Amino acid sequence: MRLILSLPDARLQIYGVLPAATMFIGVYSKMASVLEKKTLFYATCVPFFAFFFLFDAVIYPNRGLIQPSLSAVQNTMGISPESSGASSILAKLFANWTSALFYVVAEVYSSVSVGVLFWQFANDVVPVSQAKRFYPLFSQMSGLAPIAAGQYAVRYASRAKDFGESLTRLTRLISFSGAMICLFYHRANAYIERTTGEKCVESGEGDGTPPRPKKKKAKMSMVESARFLASSEYLRLIAALVLGYGLSINFTDIMWKSIVKKQYPDPLDYQRFMGNFSSVVGLTTCIVIFLGVHAIRILGWRIGALATPAVMAVLALPYFSSIIVGLDSPQRLRVAVIFGTLQTLLSKAAKYALFDSTTQMAYIPLDEESKVKGKAAIEVLGSRFGKSGGSLVQQGLVLIFGNIINAAPALVVIYYSVLAWWVYSANRLSALFHARTQEAKSE
Repeated sequence: MRLILSLPDARLQIYGVLPAATMFIGVYSKMASVLEKKTLFYATCVPFFAFFFLFDAVIYPNRGLIQPSLSAVQNTMGISPESSGASSILAKLFANWTSALFYVVAEVYSSVSVGVLFWQFANDVVPVSQAKRFYPLFSQMSGLAPIAAGQYAVRYASRAKDFGESLTRLTRLISFSGAMICLFYHRANAYIERTTGEKCVESGEGDGTPPRPKKKKAKMSMVESARFLASSEYLRLIAALVLGYGLSINFTDIMWKSIVKKQYPDPLDYQRFMGNFSSVVGLTTCIVIFLGVHAIRILGWRIGALATPAVMAVLALPYFSSIIVGLDSPQRLRVAVIFGTLQTLLSKAAKYALFDSTTQMAYIPLDEESKVKGKAAIEVLGSRFGKSGGSLVQQGLVLIFGNIINAAPALVVIYYSVLAWWVYSANRLSALFHARTQEAKSE
């Protein structure tokens, strides 16, 4: 979606994505209370794929008929074209609601697809003793996706005669990927049921012993779930890790994209740059995992969890320095783009290679209620709060300093404060994770 919209307005994270993510958590929590896991999986992902197909086939071709003009919306809301503030932002969103809706749904699904659906299934079937072995491999396989998707956008979708045809080409890939997701999920469940006789692996050892039945727990309501999450230090610390990454990557990402946009003002050039960047992220992730596949197993969970904030802290220094020096010449702009690209590239690679694996491992010792509802709330709402919170902070800095580039010194202070909080939370969670793992083994 970022390839389609080029540089999305950060305000859409606040006014669109965050409310949508909140609504999704409410619906998902309710479905999780009444549906079995396989039905819940299909009921969660299929509507997203149906929307993308519907958008390409019906909504986008008829956007001129179903989308009001900006002036009509402003007249209805009683605001002038020169007005600013929340009302002006909402008017622009309503006047472009089809593109805004596509972006919001795509952003929510980006958290749901991997953060909830895939890792929830992985946590159900992979015991802690095997997680250190398999989770980095899962992350390595996921690195192939941005390589393929980026090159598909660069070499095929972006070469269409117009945007409509480009969107159709992208939708074809999304539809095919959705069908494959459902097929592989079905085949994986069939294999597990055939080889173990159970719907999921519940053994804590992974040594071939029969799975032990877990005690049934009463289902909690949405309000009770919220209270439970708020009262659990363990879940709060996992949320702190997710929020820490969401905030810190947002602080650097928006500024980096703004200078890349200056370097590549033509939308097609920018789209190709981002497509190639996506492919390089995937390739780098595979290399990082290949070189450090044994890092978590040998050095432990704590080192794996601290690696991502450490990488981001070190690489941000030359990046922020190049911006603070100034972007008043093409050469300085080029240097800032290079440092920013390297910082973003290796930060994302560390996130996919180590952060995702360690964070998802932290859910394994939890009870079923915490895994399903707690994980959904953290992965979807927590990540959205991170990005939306980062966008809100930067909007405030823009109001004070005039633009995000001038606000770089203040942003540096906030950025490293967030990293310090992230490191503290990871250290504390490490102790609790090892305690719960040992407790689970002794049962």
